[in-house]
Amino acid sequence: MHLLEGEGLTKQFGGLTAVSNVDFYVDEGEILGLIGPNGAGKTTLFNLISAALKPKPGKIVFQGKDITPLPAFKICRLGIARTFQTVKIFSNVSVVRNVMVGALFGTGHHVSSGEAYRQAEEALGFVDMVPFKDLPAGDLTLAQQKRLELARALASQPKLLLLDELMAGLTPTEVSEAMVAVAEIRSRGITVIMIEHVMQAIMKISDRIIVLDYGKKIAEGTPTEVAANPQVIEVYLGEECDVGD
Repeated sequence: MHLLEGEGLTKQFGGLTAVSNVDFYVDEGEILGLIGPNGAGKTTLFNLISAALKPKPGKIVFQGKDITPLPAFKICRLGIARTFQTVKIFSNVSVVRNVMVGALFGTGHHVSSGEAYRQAEEALGFVDMVPFKDLPAGDLTLAQQKRLELARALASQPKLLLLDELMAGLTPTEVSEAMVAVAEIRSRGITVIMIEHVMQAIMKISDRIIVLDYGKKIAEGTPTEVAANPQVIEVYLGEECDVGD
């Protein structure tokens, strides 16, 4: 049984079909990459999984249960957490209290404020942000805000983590650090689906990759298979992608 599976997912906005009859799955312990040109439907697919949007038609199954009708907060409490393409933080609230939100409201069981603080500190330690815990979140750099958002998602104790362009806007050194963090997240038993435009990073770290274009799935396979796919090269990569070091 797959950890998460989508069947025939479709989402339209007026006359625009953002996601068109997409089937996908991810298995426990896998890192699944999701790539494609801007406007391909990648973030819309994340919004469908996390219940920010509902597919019409389509079905999403998590751990054998149909979760399609559930609201977003119940999806999170089942163990699906996410970050966002454009960071969504509480700018005037301290870093640690931003992360406490994940611990307090994302797990589905009662957590005391003291325990939430401890879990938030632990998550901030994972992303090397403890020294900044008392700063207003709005004072952080973009890279730090992305790490904050990752910590908040981890504080909800997810089984599946959706990462939406975690590496966008980062320096090469920060990208390398993010790759190490994603590998460590998987080693902790958390399955990952990640949207990314930094090709060298996603090709290196993913077990399998799905490619979307104009809302349709046009390819799926290992990074080597996808990088050599003529249709993927034509619509997205431009030339055969190097999946090595």
